[in-house]
Amino acid sequence: MSATASGVVSTIPDTQNKEDTRQIPIDKVGIKGIKHPVRVLDRSGGEQHTIADFNMYVNLPHNFKGTHMSRFVEILNEYEREISVKSFNDILEKMAERLEADSGHVEMTFPYFVKKAAPVTAVESLLDYQVCFRGEIIDKVARTDVRVLVPVTSLCPCSKSISEYGAHNQRSHIIVHVELKDFIWVEELIEMVEKQASCQLYGLLKRPDEKFVTEEAYDNPKFVEDLVRDIATELNNDDRIVAYTVESENFESIHNHSAYAYIEKDKRK
Repeated sequence: MSATASGVVSTIPDTQNKEDTRQIPIDKVGIKGIKHPVRVLDRSGGEQHTIADFNMYVNLPHNFKGTHMSRFVEILNEYEREISVKSFNDILEKMAERLEADSGHVEMTFPYFVKKAAPVTAVESLLDYQVCFRGEIIDKVARTDVRVLVPVTSLCPCSKSISEYGAHNQRSHIIVHVELKDFIWVEELIEMVEKQASCQLYGLLKRPDEKFVTEEAYDNPKFVEDLVRDIATELNNDDRIVAYTVESENFESIHNHSAYAYIEKDKRK
């Protein structure tokens, strides 16, 4: 029953709850690509105000015609003030409960900013990273993982070894996707990646800093295979991480294609 603006009570049919006779369950149904303002806690003790893209799904049994799309947005609005790993799990649980689903899936992708000091002059600037929280709940058991895209510099060892001077380098996008046993800061994942690169990136560099990063990369050449193996070693040594994938795409400066490498590991096996 529903009250109209004139105060007259009218009956509005709930089409979604009608029975479906095709006997085909749906694995994921919901909303995709909805933007929403969020606040994300960072390691410094502060919080970042950002805009996230959300995908929210639940399963739908074979006997129901549709799900209630508006409930996804209602749940999202309840958590506008703070999104963290803890509240992310709360969203999962509430979504499955309100939509009476056995499983639910939420993805939240957003830009995350880290203040970095240049290596010589220490001038500070912000660098952005793409972060995704992904959560899944099945039969009331929730699981959360984190994905971060880290841009770095890589310099080709082969180019360096065969050239009398110079070596070609490129910007590389490294994506680390981890399933966690215990909490880990996004900044920690970023640092694991950056310290294994030929050189990390900065938002602002003065001339002494530019000289430093050029020489740093030259002194630390890495193939795409080296990048993923060295980062995998870091992830293997962290007991908070139970499973991961790491991939690197090197946007080659002397070719019109990219070099690529990928490692996947479940440490529980």
